[in-house]
Amino acid sequence: MSDTPQSFEKHAKMVPLYHYWGTIFLVVPTLYFLYATVTSYSTMHLMLLMLAIGLILVGFFSRVFPLGVQDRVIRLEERLRMERVLPDDLKGRIEEVSTSHLIGLRFASDEELADLVRRVLAGELSDRKSVKAAVKSWRADHQRI
Repeated sequence: MSDTPQSFEKHAKMVPLYHYWGTIFLVVPTLYFLYATVTSYSTMHLMLLMLAIGLILVGFFSRVFPLGVQDRVIRLEERLRMERVLPDDLKGRIEEVSTSHLIGLRFASDEELADLVRRVLAGELSDRKSVKAAVKSWRADHQRI
């Protein structure tokens, strides 16, 4: 994992071989098989089109399912951290913080966590992007996949 500094503007992880090339290698043949099926229909063209669409679906869900698991792990980690770090008046409200907000809050330092949680609970920060944008002291996450 990279140890390069992270910030709100530069924390997304892009893997060119996966995000760009993999997409091209799945979409271009699918479009070709769609064209071939429409212009010169045959069972073989249809089967190749179905295979290509199936591969796109497998590629999509092979990314979406692990992200869902990662979100659950982040939720657990952040709830445990909040139990340890938050003042007593906020500990009883941890369950009110949504998973999306918890994902944004993972980048906040321990020192600013209570203030950001108060803002989330007050409705000032509506989604994970707004939470991440409000973080002043960025806590990098170099372990994500």
